[in-house]
Amino acid sequence: MNVPTMAEMMAQGKQPEILFWVGSAGSYDDRAKKITKAFVKVLHKANVDFAVLGTEESSTGDAAKRVGNEFLFQMQAMTNIEVLNAYGVTKIVTCDPHSFNTLKNEYPGLGGTYQVYHHTQYIQHLVNEGRLTITGSLDKRVTFHDPCYLGRANDEYESPRDLIRRIGAQLTEMKRSKNKALCCGAGGAQMFKEPEKGTMDINILRTKDALETKPNIIATGCPYCNTMMTDGIKFHEKEAEIEVKDIAELIAEAEQL
Repeated sequence: MNVPTMAEMMAQGKQPEILFWVGSAGSYDDRAKKITKAFVKVLHKANVDFAVLGTEESSTGDAAKRVGNEFLFQMQAMTNIEVLNAYGVTKIVTCDPHSFNTLKNEYPGLGGTYQVYHHTQYIQHLVNEGRLTITGSLDKRVTFHDPCYLGRANDEYESPRDLIRRIGAQLTEMKRSKNKALCCGAGGAQMFKEPEKGTMDINILRTKDALETKPNIIATGCPYCNTMMTDGIKFHEKEAEIEVKDIAELIAEAEQL
C-alpha cells in the first residue's frame, strides 16, 4: 500500500508531515488491520506525506499502566520516546484512542512531547483545510459509540460525528452518549480478562443501547470498541443486519477508495 517507514524516509533525507502510530491492534488484529488500511487510503487520497515506525514501534504501555505495572509502562514508554525523539517526530496520528491518550497525556512527563491527533480529528482537519474533499455519500442509519479515551478522557465528541454527517449518513444518538456514554468494556486492560461473575458483559449492555436506535451501522473510532461491539452484535444475533465499522472505513466506503 506504499507505506514508508521513518527509517526509509530519513535515509532519503525526508521528514514526513506526520507519523502514523499504528498501535498493537492495528498491527496484529485481523479486523483492526482493515481500519489501518482504510485510514491509509484516506491519507493517500489527501496526499498526506506520512510514515510509520514499522518494527521499531512498540506498545505504548497503556495496558501495563492500567493494570498497575508502572515499571513496565515506563520501560515501554521510554523505549518509544527514545525512537520518536531520535527521528525528530513532532506530529503523531493514531486510530487507537488508548495510544492517543497515552502519547498525548502521559508521554510528556517522561520527555516525549508531541502534537497527537486521533484519526477522526486529523481527517476533519484535512477536510476543513480543503485537502480532503468528501463527495461520496452513505445512505445509512448510523449510531456512534464514543470510545472512553477519546470522549470522556479527552473531551472529543464532535469530530467523528461531523464526519458521519459529511458522508450523508443519518446520525442517531444512543440514550447514553458523549460524556454520559457507556464503556464498551475493553478499557483498562479489561479486553484481556473475563468479566467478574454475576455481572452482564458491558459490551452486551452497550450493544443493547445501540440496537435501540435501529441502526444499519454502529460506528466507532477505536479498534477495541469495534471488537467488543461486534461480539455484542453476535450475542444479540444481529450480525446479518448490522455492521460495526470505524469512521475511516465509512469514509473509504463512501469515497469508494
